[in-house]
Amino acid sequence: MNDARLSSVPLPRPGALLPPWPGAMVPITGGEVFVRHTPWCGPLPGSDPAEGEAPHERALYVHGLGGASTNWTDLAALLAVRFDGWALDLPGFGQSAPPPRYSIHRHVQAVVDVLEWIVARPGPGQGRPVHLVGNSLGGLVSVWVAARRPDLVATLTLISAAMPVYRVPAAFDRAIALVLLPGVPALAERRLAGASPEQRVRGLLQMCFGDPGRVPPERVAEAVEETRRRDAQPWAGQALTRSLRGLMSSYLRVGRANAWRMARSVRAPSLVVWGDRDKLVDPELAPRLAEVLPDARLQVQAGIGHLAMLEAPEPTARAVLGLAEDAAGVRATDPVGGADLPAGQV
Repeated sequence: MNDARLSSVPLPRPGALLPPWPGAMVPITGGEVFVRHTPWCGPLPGSDPAEGEAPHERALYVHGLGGASTNWTDLAALLAVRFDGWALDLPGFGQSAPPPRYSIHRHVQAVVDVLEWIVARPGPGQGRPVHLVGNSLGGLVSVWVAARRPDLVATLTLISAAMPVYRVPAAFDRAIALVLLPGVPALAERRLAGASPEQRVRGLLQMCFGDPGRVPPERVAEAVEETRRRDAQPWAGQALTRSLRGLMSSYLRVGRANAWRMARSVRAPSLVVWGDRDKLVDPELAPRLAEVLPDARLQVQAGIGHLAMLEAPEPTARAVLGLAEDAAGVRATDPVGGADLPAGQV
């Protein structure tokens, strides 16, 4: 395990908050998911790319429990100096319809399907592995994907990944913490429905950010509007409680399906990012996860909570870019490093 190296490349300074990136539906096994696209902008003036063409790679961003593809708006804009970026709404979240049954396996399959779709798209980066970035539940899903389909993953970045800890953080609402019991998911869904979008967003800000006061009012308004849109869907409330139930059920898995064992088998160069004020997933897991991953770097951000990509997009982007730069250097000097690996099974 090493400390994360921060890239020094110039990053965009938009000057104003960006709206969510546009997107479209993408077919997956058993349905479709909504995927937003952040186009590559190329290096900014003042960059000094290595010999040859400027890096033009691809990345996929996977949100956490209760999140959506809009969580990646700011980080994806910064990373566009190197990546064509895509961010999906996992089944049941954002604009994606729910799966027949919520489980970690179905989220993993959705991410694999979208990765295969990205790899096959024509243009620069076609046929090459993708940089995979996951937060919270999306981080856990990304560990599974990287372990089972190494051919699809160039690097792996895990932001406050929801790795098994066999206990529920105190920050979770008690109604949510009991979702493993029969009948309780429906009770939790009714309780969530009883709170206004503004109340739920304020609660999430307190729970997920190290300093909620740093969140721009425009982003709060966007989150409230996103919550209203979600409430209008017939499956509103189910995705959060039933995905949490699937997450907690996955914590009980043993043997080859255990997430910590999977992390040990990840081949891709990895980055672990954590905020030291994370109230949802214990920051003490950060060095443990970085030690378990065979080739990992660690970035612990002072004063930051559970959503580093939203609360501290620039230092997060510099760590992700540093990882990609290092991985590209290894591929350039090692003729075996870029070889295709046999596909695994999901």
